[in-house]
Parts: sequence; structure tokens; C-alpha cells
Amino acid sequence: MPEAGLKELLEAGVHFGHQTRRWNPNMRRYIFGELDGIHIIDLVQTEALLENARRFAGELASGGGTVLFVGTKKQARGPVEEWANRCKMPYVNQRWLGGLLTNFNTMSARIARLHELTGWREEGKLELLPTKERMGMLAELAKLEFNLGGVRDMDRLPDAVFVTDLKTEEIAVREAARLRIPIIGLVDTNCDPKPIDYVIPGNDDAIRSCQLVIGTIGGAVEEGAGAWRVQEEKRIAVEMERRKKEEEERKKREEEEKERVAAEEAAKKAAAEAEVAKQAQAAQQQAQQAAPGQAQQGAPGQGSGAQAAGPVGAGDPPPPAVAKASSGAVPPTPPPAGGAPKAPAPAKAAEPAAKAEAPTAPEKAAEPAAEEKAPAEASVGKDEAAKEGGES
Repeated sequence: MPEAGLKELLEAGVHFGHQTRRWNPNMRRYIFGELDGIHIIDLVQTEALLENARRFAGELASGGGTVLFVGTKKQARGPVEEWANRCKMPYVNQRWLGGLLTNFNTMSARIARLHELTGWREEGKLELLPTKERMGMLAELAKLEFNLGGVRDMDRLPDAVFVTDLKTEEIAVREAARLRIPIIGLVDTNCDPKPIDYVIPGNDDAIRSCQLVIGTIGGAVEEGAGAWRVQEEKRIAVEMERRKKEEEERKKREEEEKERVAAEEAAKKAAAEAEVAKQAQAAQQQAQQAAPGQAQQGAPGQGSGAQAAGPVGAGDPPPPAVAKASSGAVPPTPPPAGGAPKAPAPAKAAEPAAKAEAPTAPEKAAEPAAEEKAPAEASVGKDEAAKEGGES
């Protein structure tokens, strides 16, 4: 909306104040004079102060700030709602709930309840409830929309408050002043301008006057908010592009790292396989080299065994066990006490052992002696038998 000049202010009737008997002395400096018992506001000051407030609101909106529009008077309800919706700013045009700013945590819970009931109604969940519960929830939803419908998207305290009538919005002005929130106010001659940071002296009872002032501030806010949204969209697009590039680079680095790790593992595996193959080949070569040496060592060993058997056959005495087994002689056993001597064990038991072993040269030499001894024993037996026969 273009800037409001003196002509526009004069045509809208912004210069008309209240009756002289209902004035506030603190508004003395903004009053030009009186006419027919009515104070006339100085439009020169109004123009400058309106431009100052307009500039402040535009700068605030261009920086991403929020301006809360407040106007519960009948003359201001329509323009407040219209411009707040155009600027996408919160507004209150029906009833100011006490504690909306000073007790914002509780109000946030009620705003969340409003969003919940609205979502249920849009999804059709309320239609599934019993009639009594559905009617109760619909009544609660209507009440919340009436009181908090304009601030449903306000998730934090506003950065500024624009008030159209200080008398009607006295509670809102007090809460904003307590929280030190900047206040832009349309101040008539019957109001106190002290708590207002950006005073706009003017008529707050005429519809055209309210429309002009609200439109001027709303236009500045709309322009600033639009520029900020464009910048924000560009910033978000740049940020998304940067994040996308970072994500792509991160994925690329991860893939390269995976490939590097896989290559290292493959190299380690190939080196291990090569080492195992090398060890196996070395072991095979050692086995091949050791096989001819064992064959050469086996042949001389057999010859030395044959040479070792030669001296024994040439005349060396056999081992005692072999001699005893070959001769068949058994050492005499002592007779048991008080008994007759037992006959010697026959030598036949030793024959299998003697037969099992091959006769050696000493055994062959011992065989004639055994044969000579056997006839001698036979002759001695015959002489004993002859003596026994003669004695008989």
C-alpha cells in the first residue's frame, strides 16, 4: 500500500478526536486545536509518526520478526483479520484472553488442543464418536477457534504488537509492556500514550481511519515479510543444495573408503595365499631332496648288517640265550625240601624255538658234541641195566 499522506489522512477523518471534556492531558502535544467541542489532531505529526511506525514494522518483518495485530473493536475487526491474513501474521479480533502473552505456556497447550481437534474433524474421527462426546468436542473446537483462531500459528511470543484502541485493549497493552514487547498503537485523544513505543495519533472510532492506519502498517509488514520469505526460500534452497553436496561427497568418501578397505583385504588375502603356496612348494622341494638321500643311506645299511653277521659266523661265541636255546640244556632246579628230586624237564620244549631260528655257525659246531653225548648216555644206561640183572 502506498504511503499515507496528508490528503489521505484528511479524507479518512484521522484528524477528528474526542470531545474536549473527555481528553487525556498526555495527548496535549499531539492536539492541533478544537472545533465545536471536539479536539483536532495535528496531522503533520501523525504523518511523520505513521511513517516512523511503518518503517519500524517493515524492518522488523524483513528480518523475520512477527507482528501481532490486535483489534477487537467492531470498526477494526475486519481490517485486522484481512491484513493479518495477507501478511501471514497472528491476530486477535474477537476477544483478548488474559495471559495470552504473560502466560504463553498455558496458551500454547490450548493452541495445541485446537490443532488436535481440527485434525480430528478433518480426518473424520469426530463423526465416529458418540453423539454426546462429539457435540462436546465440537463446542470446544468452536470456542477455541473464536478465541485463539487468529494465533493458532503463533509458536512463540511476537516481536511487536500493533493495537488499534488502547482503551479497549488495555489488558493487551499491559501484558506487552510487562514483557517489554514494542507496541505500535493508534492513539486517540482520550488515551494515555505513555506505554506506547510508536505512537500514531488519530481517530480510532472511524472505520475509514482504522482501515487507513491498519492498511499502512499491514502493507509495510507484508512487503517486509514477503522479502524475508524470498530470502529465506533462497537460503533454504542453498542450504539444501549444500547438504545434498555434502551428502554426495560423504557417500563418495564412504564408497572410496570401502573400496580401499576391500583392496587392502584382497591384497592381504593374496599375500597370505602366496605365502602358503610358497611354504608348500618349499616343503615339497625339501621332501624331494630328502628322498634320494634316504635311498642311498638304506643300501649301505644292508651291507653293513651282512658284514656284521660274518664275524659271528666265523667263530665269535653266540649270545648266551641263543646258545642255551640251541643246545637244549636247561639249568637244574633245586629240589624241594624233604622231597625226591624231580626229573629234568625234557628238552623238546626248546626245539620249536631252535627250529624257528636259523642255525648259526656256533650252533652247527655244538651239534656233533650233542650227538656224541647222546650215545654215551645210552651206553651208561645199558651198563646200569646189566648190573641190575646180575644182582637179581
